[in-house]
Amino acid sequence: MEERLGFDRLPADLTKAIGLLYKSAHSAGVPTAVLELVHLRASQINGCSACVDSGARSMRNNGESDERLFAVAAWRETPYFTDAERAALALAEAATRLADRSDPVPDDVWAAAAKHFGEKELGAIVLWIATTNFFNRINATTRQMAPKNWG
Repeated sequence: MEERLGFDRLPADLTKAIGLLYKSAHSAGVPTAVLELVHLRASQINGCSACVDSGARSMRNNGESDERLFAVAAWRETPYFTDAERAALALAEAATRLADRSDPVPDDVWAAAAKHFGEKELGAIVLWIATTNFFNRINATTRQMAPKNWG
């Protein structure tokens, strides 16, 4: 597979907008680990190799354990995640798989997340899930591949 369009060739306004979305989501008080988990899970669902690779590398660089990294795709069946992280992961899955059911984000999924996060934090998590899906779609369309030099 060959890359169709590199990020260095995207319009400057687009990369600036991505930076603003990142800053907004990451400045609302949500633990970095939670944002990284939802990013990795949504990217796994969407099959975005570049985001899975960069997300896992970022998590490892931030001290994440191999057990947790290896278990993200099967988070329900492992003991490695807190209740708050599980609620965020469930929200990430529902918000990423919108077409899978008639009620894309059921009340119980939202309520579980709201039990652990305030409105500002929920807004940031939803923004980060949406931003991740945005990244995934750009990367899939332009055939971004892992490993990728992001810096």
